[in-house]
This record gives sequence, structure tokens and C-alpha cells, in this order.
Amino acid sequence: MVRCRKGQAITMTAQNTQPMAAGGLPGAEPGTASGALRLRPLFIATVLTGSFLLFLLQPMFGRVVLPVLGGSPSVWNVAMLFYQAVLLLGYLYANQLQRLPVRRQLAVHLGLFAVAALFLPIGMASWYPAAGTGDPTLWLMGLLAASIGPVFFVASAQAPLMQAWFARTGDPDAANPYFLYAASNLGSFGALIAYPLLVEPLAGLWPQRLGWSAGFVGLGLLVALCGLAARGGGTAVVATPLEPAAISWQQRLRWVTLSAVASGLLLSTTTHLTTDLMAMPLLWVVPLAIYLLSFVIAFSTAGPAATRTAVDLAPVLLLILAAPIFQSANGPVVGLVLAIAGLLLLLALTVALHGTMALERPPASGLTSFYLWMSVGGALGGLFCALIAPMLFSWPWEHPLLLLAAAALLTGAPRVQATARLPVALALLGVMAVLAWGVATGFGSTAPSARLAFGPGHGPTAGMATAATLAAMLLLAWATIGQRWLFTAMLALGMLGLGGAAQLAKVAAGLHQRSFFGVYTVEDQGDGLRRLMHGTTLHGAQSLDPARARQMMTYYVPGSGVGRAMTAAPQLFGAEARIGVVGLGAGTLACYAKAGQRWTFFEIDPVVVDIARADFTYLRQCTPDAAMVTGDARLTLQAQAPASFDLLAVDAFSSDSIPLHLMTLEALGIYGRSLAQDGVLLIHISNRFLDLEPVLARLAQAGGWTAARLAYRPPAALGESPQAFPSLWIAMSRKPERIAGLKAAGGNWIALRSKPDTAVWRDDFASVLPALKL
Repeated sequence: MVRCRKGQAITMTAQNTQPMAAGGLPGAEPGTASGALRLRPLFIATVLTGSFLLFLLQPMFGRVVLPVLGGSPSVWNVAMLFYQAVLLLGYLYANQLQRLPVRRQLAVHLGLFAVAALFLPIGMASWYPAAGTGDPTLWLMGLLAASIGPVFFVASAQAPLMQAWFARTGDPDAANPYFLYAASNLGSFGALIAYPLLVEPLAGLWPQRLGWSAGFVGLGLLVALCGLAARGGGTAVVATPLEPAAISWQQRLRWVTLSAVASGLLLSTTTHLTTDLMAMPLLWVVPLAIYLLSFVIAFSTAGPAATRTAVDLAPVLLLILAAPIFQSANGPVVGLVLAIAGLLLLLALTVALHGTMALERPPASGLTSFYLWMSVGGALGGLFCALIAPMLFSWPWEHPLLLLAAAALLTGAPRVQATARLPVALALLGVMAVLAWGVATGFGSTAPSARLAFGPGHGPTAGMATAATLAAMLLLAWATIGQRWLFTAMLALGMLGLGGAAQLAKVAAGLHQRSFFGVYTVEDQGDGLRRLMHGTTLHGAQSLDPARARQMMTYYVPGSGVGRAMTAAPQLFGAEARIGVVGLGAGTLACYAKAGQRWTFFEIDPVVVDIARADFTYLRQCTPDAAMVTGDARLTLQAQAPASFDLLAVDAFSSDSIPLHLMTLEALGIYGRSLAQDGVLLIHISNRFLDLEPVLARLAQAGGWTAARLAYRPPAALGESPQAFPSLWIAMSRKPERIAGLKAAGGNWIALRSKPDTAVWRDDFASVLPALKL
């Protein structure tokens, strides 16, 4: 029986779970050498193919649904919850199927293959209700179930089912089929690497969908061959049901806990990265690829050694990389460093967690049960991050909480001998007392300086004392490695001292609001400005001085591209110009409105509308009668009458960058339909990580538009303060004279910079890799 001692932490030893001798399974006879050569490659090919297709489907369908729901990290987290839930059902199905003779298992499974094939080629179900008809989380779950649920369910059962069938063959390796799980995850990892690097850049969505459908049919043929081999086709094997291994409930709970923390870390790391960088499928895929790579490592022949190394390093890496988790990226270099640090931490922790499960795995007769409970944990981790945490927390606290849970599970080897623990404990009491005082005194601060200090106004001496206290605390935390709860408490205090206390203060003050589309923070600071943050990106600011409340700031100052265009609107289109704005933010652009103009705002998130109306005064003061349309811009603009606007400004952002689905040729066609023939389209493409100017130059060329750009730099007197940010706006029109008129009205409008190898972004063909600022 596989057991775990009560309260056991992960250490460098594990239960003796060596595989049974070859041919030692009930009802299986040793196979011949020729049989071994024939069966092992067949099962490896089947498992690799199934896992490759399974995880190729995830980013592919993400691209399919992108034009409907946009690039919010919540889209990926909810989709991952669906995938994990269906994976759990697939594993449960594979586990229950083992009660039947192999002949009947094969018949049932091939029957399900035939039913799932009715849903090919994959794509969004045409009969499913349109987006915006209900809660986006439930809507997306339903869409996934209706569109790819059957094929994903059938494919998800391949890894455990093929391993169980392989264990019934006469192959000499049949007693230890876990190597097939490493092969399964290698196939999954390969799919996630291949999609952004090969599949997406080289093929449109329609060829991708057809290719995947053909692969699914091929998988069915491979499964049929494996089923014939398992039931004795061509060999002397007499397949009988295996006696299930006796596994304690304590061990099952341990597997669930380890798997849940690892799965939760996958999603929370994804959210953390896309908040600081940008929300796009590429950044969704990378953490998942690392997560799958950890399975490959953990279940490989080098798995035990890699696990011991990862468990030993995990506490140190948590101190170095997790303690400053509340720091945010202030530029591309810092953002890249933080992203790499987060991914390295994810790899180390998931190798340690999954490797521990691999060390404690049961014999082959308990294989499907092992995978079932592992998938239960995976689904629970996804459920926590995708559904429970957004309801409980106004800020994504799930990430630091899961890091602390990993710290509690991964104790590592002690760094301090038992004889030195009393002095260390006394020193800890002193440091914890000082740190607790510092946290308490800085709890009322929400200034940026509170990220690295306990509160403002303490002066350089106090700041140095704070830094010294934190350094001593981190050093003492290192000394507590190996003492599970003490180390976890010290890590938590380190997180509080390095920004967590300030973030808690904002939560206590009610500054955060969270929705399906992100976390918003409205904050007043000592410079007399109120700011709106989406994640870590500033999306608007307003002066708290009533005399300056209508002053345009940040990316929207009069010298910016949008400022120049809005000022020139009466000259270009007359006194009754029709103005549309995609992306509300704080509502700053409203104060460019002139009497007689008709304004319409399009905003995907109702929470942003409430913030703009309640916490800022731009809308109330400048456009109280403006129409407000909620929903995804592409869908809501299509519902407008043709030629509804003379000027349309697209200022929609997800974290740091405009969502990809608003930058395709199809999106440009929607904008053109909404504009008058001589109308002007403005697109805001300021961001830290993507060079989108050549992309728009290529779109303008493909769509027959004339385009110009205005790169604004604030005067030296302003610097890059919140009163004026650098910005890059693109103006486009199907009438060249309109762009000429815009240039004549003022501003340094120049032709767009282009790159000859830039592809035309379409809904079914777009890759951000060429646009990355390297």
C-alpha cells in the first residue's frame, strides 16, 4: 500500500515504488523480443500523437475565439479550467473503463471517437449564442463545451488509457509504463512550442483546423492498433483486468494537494506575467509549456535526481524570486528580467511538485487511479484561480498565496544545524517584531515609495534601516530553510516588506476593482492627481484641482496625435462631427468635445464605465449626453449603422498593448464600415514590447488606406510625468486629402515606417513574434 506519514513534508526520500519485474503483472506473459520492438514504438507514437493534438488544440482554439472575447488573461484562465475539467473527466473515464475486458474497452473507445468525429473540422459552434449574451465566464465555458468538448474529451483519455493497455501487453517494459507519461508530456510540450514558432506563422486558421482534424482521424487508427495489441492481436498475450493497487486516502489527498498547487501556479504565473507585459496567446503558451516540461523531467529516467535538486533549490529560489513578487516592470528590460525570473521559478517549483508525485507513484496496476487524482488536483487548482480567486480577491492574491503554499510543501534540506537553532530563533523574534512594527506603521500608505519602504516621509535614514531590516530578515529566512512553517512565515513577512503591505493597504482602502477583464486601481497620490491603473499600466489620470479638472493628460494631451486630430475635427468635418471612441479609460478624451458634436463611447467592461462615471469627472463635465455602448468593440461597431462616424479613435488596451483582434484586416474592415467614406481612423499603439507601426503600415496598404503617424514627446519642462506621456498615434483614411488636411492642421505627421517582410494580420493568420521589440 502506498502511504504517506501524517504531516509529511517533501524531503529527499520517497516511498519504495520501484516498478514490478517485467512480465509480473497478473494475466500477462513475457513477450518476445520482436514483440517488444513492435509494441513500444506503437504506443509511444500513439501517446505522442494524442498529446500533441490535445495541446495544439488549446492555443489554436484560443486564436479562434480571440476575435470574440479579446485578449484578457481571464479568457485563458477560464479556458484552462475547462481543459483541466475535461481532462479530469477523460482520466475518470479511462479509470472506469479498466473494469471492462480490453475487447469491450476498444469498442467503447472507438465508438466515442466516431461520435467526436461528427464535430470536425473544429471551430466555434455556429448555433451557440453570440458573445455578450451572458456572463463571459459561463459563456466561454459553454462555447468550449459545444465546440471542442467531445474531441477534447476523447483525446484527453489517451495518455492514461494507452499506458493501461500497454501494461496488459507482453512487452518487457509493460510492468513500468510510466515512461509513456513522459512521452505524453513531451508531445504536449512539443505542440506548445511548435504552435507559436511554426504553425501560427506559417498557416492560417483554416488549414490549421483541417490539419488537426486529419490528425484526429489518424489518432483513431493508432488507438485501434494499440487496442488490438492490448487484447492479444498478433501475440500470445491473454489480457485480463488488473487488480487495483491499494492506495490510502492520505496518499490520494497528498497527490491532489501537490497537483493543485502546481496547476494553480501555472495560471497565477500566467496572470502575473500578462499583467506586467501584455495579454496575448504567446505569453499564455509559454508558462503552460514550462508546466508540461516539468512533467517530462519528473517522469523521465533523470526524474528522481532532478526532483531532489529542485526540492533543495526551491526554498532559496522562493526567497530570491518570490519575496519581491509585488515589484512591477517599469520598462522592457525590467519586464523581461521579471518575466524570466517568474518562469524560472515556475519551472523549479513544478519540477519539485510533480517530481515528488512521480517518486510516490503506485505500481502499474494503480496507474489510472494515480492520474485520476492528479487530474483532480489540477482541476481544483484551475477552479481556484479561474473562478474562486476572482470572486474572493479584488487583487490577484492567488499568486503570492500559491507561492507560500509551495514553500510549505517544499521544505528542502536544513541550512542551519540543530545546535544553532536557538540563537537563530531569538534573532528571528527580534527581526519579526521590528518588521511587524514597520508593516503596521506603513499600512496606511499607498504611495509608490511604499513598494520598497514601509511608508512615505521616513527619510533616507529610515529607508536604510528598513532595507537593513529586510536584508536581515531574508538572511534569517534562509537560516530557517528545512523548518516548514517557520520558513513559510518568514517568506510571507518578506513579501509584506517588499510591497505586500502597501498592496494590502490599497485593498483595505477599497482602491481595487476586479472583473473578467482585469484588475483596476483608482488611486490619489501626493502630486494632486487621481490615476486609473489596469494591472500595472496607467490608463488615465485627472487633476484633483477643480480648476484643472478638464485638462487632458497622459497619452491624450493636445500635442498628441489624438489631441491634434480632435482639435482639427471641426475644421475637417464641420461643427456637427460624429466622434466615436473605442476604449473609455478615465474618459479623458471626452473633454475634446465641442458643442454640436455627437459622441459615442465603446467599452468592453462595465466596471470601467462605472469607474469613469463615479471616480472621474471628464464624462460628467464634458459629454454628459454621450452614448455609452458596452461590449467588444468589433461586435458592437458591427451593430451600428454604416458610416456612423466621421472620426473613430481606437484606444482599447489589455494591460500594456492593444488586443490583437483589433489589429487585423477584418477589424480594419469593421472600422471602415463604421466610418464615413472620408472619415479618419485613429489607432493608439504606444506600448513597451511590440513594434506595431509596420503592422499598421501593411494593413493600410492591404486595405487601401492612407496613413500617417505622430510620435509625441513631452517638452523637457514636463518630462515624462503623468501630465504628459510619450505616445504614438496612427491616423488612417481612405481619402488621402483627409490625411493632408490633418497634417495642415498642425503636428509632425509623417509617413509610417514599414518593413517589407511584414505579413498582413488577419483573424486566421497573425503572429506577434516579428513585432516583438528585441
